[in-house]
Amino acid sequence: MTLAARIKALAKLGEKLHNLDSPEWQLVMEEAKARNGWFTLSSQQQALTAIREYMLDEIKLEQWVQPYEGLASKEQKKVGLILAGNIPAVGFHDVLSCLVSGHYALIKASDKDKVLIQHLLQLLVEIEPHFQHEFEFTEQLKTMEAVIATGSNNTGRYFHTYFDKYPNIIRNHRNSVAILTGKESDETLYNLGADIFTYFGLGCRNVSKIFVPEGYNFGHFLEVMHQYNEIVLHHKYKNNFDYNIALFLLNKVQYLNNGCLILLEDKRLASRIASLHYEYYLEPEQLENRLKEDVGQIQCIVSSEPVHNLNTIAPGQSQRPGLSDYADGADTLAFLNSF
Repeated sequence: MTLAARIKALAKLGEKLHNLDSPEWQLVMEEAKARNGWFTLSSQQQALTAIREYMLDEIKLEQWVQPYEGLASKEQKKVGLILAGNIPAVGFHDVLSCLVSGHYALIKASDKDKVLIQHLLQLLVEIEPHFQHEFEFTEQLKTMEAVIATGSNNTGRYFHTYFDKYPNIIRNHRNSVAILTGKESDETLYNLGADIFTYFGLGCRNVSKIFVPEGYNFGHFLEVMHQYNEIVLHHKYKNNFDYNIALFLLNKVQYLNNGCLILLEDKRLASRIASLHYEYYLEPEQLENRLKEDVGQIQCIVSSEPVHNLNTIAPGQSQRPGLSDYADGADTLAFLNSF
């Protein structure tokens, strides 16, 4: 199958995601929710809409593949894909990359996120039956010739042990951060709230820490974030919120909260569910050096102002990755086109 035919089929798959309120999609999403309580219908709809708009648009697909000479024309290899399952359909980009490059995908889906990925590929086969010969779901990777694996820092070490003999991309856990100046408008702060709260903060593109200048007005920040207070109606999030409050009280950790988000000063990038770390900075140059030290642990840097020598995205955009926004900065398509 030619690259052009692959793109046409994938674009038609995107068209299938226009009517997520259909009985078919509602049944699929209800099943995904039953298997993973974090996957609310609204979270799934948001993830699938982002896939449709940013990954399955025909023009965007054509622009994405254009720099990769010979893509989908080389000998097909079996590529093992170990997918994450922290947010809905989070592993779709790896599957998409493998299929558009003409390789055979051996998919080890997360138990937390099988339903959406399986349904998307079922629809793709209905559109273009040739794809049924280009992937399979498996519980154990065998006979692969390359590997793309995503997991925690702990599982990443095991992945290296097992898969370093193959060409590979192995991703560990990362977090995203935001830089505030204190001059942000309420609209900008509200947009930042989407980067914090979307998918309950479970994704690597979710902001888990903010860097703020000395004397920052947290009262106003928390007031704006309170507009997301409906998040505590979700029992799993509320349980984490209550547990963390109790834990911080027991350990005499100082914190601020607005009923839906806990703020505490902490040097670490990763924060607990329903909490957000903050750290003060004095000068932009000092902050730049601080972030460069942790660049290998950071997925996105959110800022309404440009930051010298650092790539940033605008508040509200972290959960809208494009095709070339590769996880951990590893160019998946270049990797798949290298063998």
